[in-house]
Amino acid sequence: MKLNPIRAGIAPLACLLGLVSIHFVSLHAAEQNAEGVWTSTDDPTLPADYAVQGEFVGQVEGGGKLAAQVIALGDGAFQAVLLPGGLPGAGWDGEHKILMQGSGDGAKTVFAPAAGDRRYLGKSAEEFSATSKFPPVGQKDYTAVVSDGKMMGKTDDGAAFTLKRTVRKSPTLGKKPPEGATVLFDGEAASMENFKGGRLDEQTGLLNTDGKDILTKDDFNNYVMHIEFMLPYRPAARGQGRGNSGFYQVDHYEVQVLDSFGLDGKNNECGGVYTNAEPLVNMCLPPLTWQTYDVEFTNAVVDDQGNKLSDAVMTLKHNGVVIHDKLKINGKTGGSRPAPEGTPGPIKLQGHGNPLQYRNVWILEKK
Repeated sequence: MKLNPIRAGIAPLACLLGLVSIHFVSLHAAEQNAEGVWTSTDDPTLPADYAVQGEFVGQVEGGGKLAAQVIALGDGAFQAVLLPGGLPGAGWDGEHKILMQGSGDGAKTVFAPAAGDRRYLGKSAEEFSATSKFPPVGQKDYTAVVSDGKMMGKTDDGAAFTLKRTVRKSPTLGKKPPEGATVLFDGEAASMENFKGGRLDEQTGLLNTDGKDILTKDDFNNYVMHIEFMLPYRPAARGQGRGNSGFYQVDHYEVQVLDSFGLDGKNNECGGVYTNAEPLVNMCLPPLTWQTYDVEFTNAVVDDQGNKLSDAVMTLKHNGVVIHDKLKINGKTGGSRPAPEGTPGPIKLQGHGNPLQYRNVWILEKK
């Protein structure tokens, strides 16, 4: 289209360009919504599926305790992971699981035994398995209905069970920094001076990655640290696309941050030391729930020639439960800085294209 340079045409053209710009922004917002990424429970566009996913605890009639983790898979589809004895870190026997597949409209969701040809984290609901081995150890033909915050069902031998929704909170949420600690982020604008990158949301007081890396300006070596994070709700995403981030110790050793709710708990899932060590138990809570990492870290030790004398050692609590106990980390993980092990480094919060939110971040250096 050839533009008319006459002054009389400039104003209408500017108006038209303004409308085009507004229309582009609206389309972009629509595309973001179409991608199915939610970062707040206050978002009015949050689908009804969100109210179905979560954790449930109760009893089998005449039997023992039973719990469930219901994973949202998008478009009204779900998978329920039933756990004999209770939830992870709260009674589950650590071995047996029962998978059910469900669908519904938010008000009522019907579950039947998971069957068919399934694989770990399969894209479609029909092929998705929350366990890397399908059927898992302990699989049985259970059925259930979720409605009004309850899961009511039958075991394979006809016994009834009723599980009620529960919302677990980490016992270290809001943990205060001890004397001598450095407060890296407290929701105030001044604390942004501690970082390279990141965005302070002035309305929520939260530190946002906006999908990009955040690094502390200062380097650290041996320390105790507390951090709180919230994973986005991305029900249609799978695996590493589901809220991916990382909590890097001295920017050398990545503790994975990922929506791994209800999954096996592998080294590339939430709480895992990437490619190095699986968490002792998968303590990941549902997305859009505040979670905590509490870490005690001792850096690797090298001699004057750069030879490593001892590995980095880490004890990590996820939502108050020890998932790594004095773990020796035998090498750097991917995406770390090039400097050799044993050197002080920054704390990195990886962006990895996902909108992660952080709060209450502090660190206490060990003498």
